[in-house]
Amino acid sequence: MDDKHMQIGEVAARTELSLRTIRHYEETGLVIPSARSQGGFRLYTESDVQRLMVIRRMKPLGFSLDQMRDLLDATDRLDDAESADGAERDALLERVRAYEQDAARKIEELRVQLSRAEDFAATLRSRLDAAGPGREPAT
Repeated sequence: MDDKHMQIGEVAARTELSLRTIRHYEETGLVIPSARSQGGFRLYTESDVQRLMVIRRMKPLGFSLDQMRDLLDATDRLDDAESADGAERDALLERVRAYEQDAARKIEELRVQLSRAEDFAATLRSRLDAAGPGREPAT
């Protein structure tokens, strides 16, 4: 793992999240800076950036902050294989699988919405084309 520390501005640029959003995620306990500089600036590692990317990918799918926290907890505990016995590991894997299935379901819902939006836009284009230049479409 890379121990290089980055300030919040670099993390914001890499994750395409605003400084305010990153601070909000810190306030809600989703991500905690790995360190602070002598001047008190937040310092993040590559691992922190990857955690923020998970959050960034979950948000547009409609996952709540609590769900994000739960998934991150499960993956953190899975990564710490020494502390997870067989039954605990199986339970953690099941939690992660449930989120993967939920994400797949949400993606399918988004595909349906996109298809409907494309059909709607095509209908509008057809009506505009039929109206010809400078004419209003018939209602």
